[in-house]
Amino acid sequence: MIAKRMASIRPFYVMELLARARALEGSGRSIIHMEVGEPDFETPRPIIEAGKRALEEGFTHYTPAVGIRELREAIALDYKKRFGVEVNPDRVLITPGSSGALQLIMGTVINPGQAVMMADPGYPCNRNFVNLVSGIPVAVPVGPDTGYQLTAEIIEREWSENTRAVMVATPSNPTGTLLNRAQLEAIYQVVKARGGVLIVDEIYQGLVYGVEPFTALEITDDLFIINSFSKYYGMTGWRLGWMVAPERFINAADRLAQNIFLAASTPAQYAALAAFDAETQAIVEARREAFRERRDYLLPALNKLGFEFPIIPEGAFYLYANCHSITQDSFEFAHQLLETEGVAVTPGRDFGDNQPEQYIRFAYTTSLDKLAEGVARIGRFIGR
Repeated sequence: MIAKRMASIRPFYVMELLARARALEGSGRSIIHMEVGEPDFETPRPIIEAGKRALEEGFTHYTPAVGIRELREAIALDYKKRFGVEVNPDRVLITPGSSGALQLIMGTVINPGQAVMMADPGYPCNRNFVNLVSGIPVAVPVGPDTGYQLTAEIIEREWSENTRAVMVATPSNPTGTLLNRAQLEAIYQVVKARGGVLIVDEIYQGLVYGVEPFTALEITDDLFIINSFSKYYGMTGWRLGWMVAPERFINAADRLAQNIFLAASTPAQYAALAAFDAETQAIVEARREAFRERRDYLLPALNKLGFEFPIIPEGAFYLYANCHSITQDSFEFAHQLLETEGVAVTPGRDFGDNQPEQYIRFAYTTSLDKLAEGVARIGRFIGR
């Protein structure tokens, strides 16, 4: 018999669309991919070369569960260089992707029946990791009036006696919106006053446009930070992330990591050391500018077709479009758009229960030429 908790673990609906898109491509159809949150750029060459050297030099054995010391120190030094924040490398844990960090946090913080508050819409895996430890995900509906983000006032209003933690994302998936320092500071103070734990997803931190990036560690070290080499550094398939944890949780997280996954990939860890080299930094910054150009093209182009954007996203590589004037069922729209015009997008159903039928997420993770072709096809589909 399948465990009862699995009843609350939803699938990634977009994976069904992706599988169908791949099948159509296999049959010879031209598909424009705007559905999956994966950069189209390959991993920067210095990282690839460092990975090759790691393999050739025999770095293929287990590492400590918390990761190699060199990478933990490199991440801590990067916080110092970028943000002027002193981070003890002992508080940095290397994980198999940011999902590994989420699993460690939920496992060390949440007891059965305790609640984790998060925004709806939001990244779907967050609620599933809460379910996995028999916690209760509390997804609070948010809209453009708060930038699709939780606020201190919302958290104060929604807090209950079984609330244990609050999770926010800046920039967020699917909306690409940010929390500023004052907003995050206010959120932290509310959570702290109630004896809770704050978890901040900074996976898209390097991909912000027109604003000064910052880290929640500038506010306090009494919170969890989740980050990843996947998005900014283009290392999705390497499966490497990290977390920065309050000191009191390190030992427990270490013990849990030893038992869940033992350690992150050894060659990937040594490869990631090159992520902080000047050559790599120049590459990923140029790519960040390319993403900004794509956003600045795609948003007005989709707006002309009738998609609405009440707020301009300042980060990540997503547009979360209100499509109520075009369709009343974004799920069916996405399926028909794929079949008819060969454009793959993600319906709002993947991101929660807050009017999902009115929203579609567009990922600008493909070239400007392909985005333009995708827009032309969407316009043709709408015009039918």
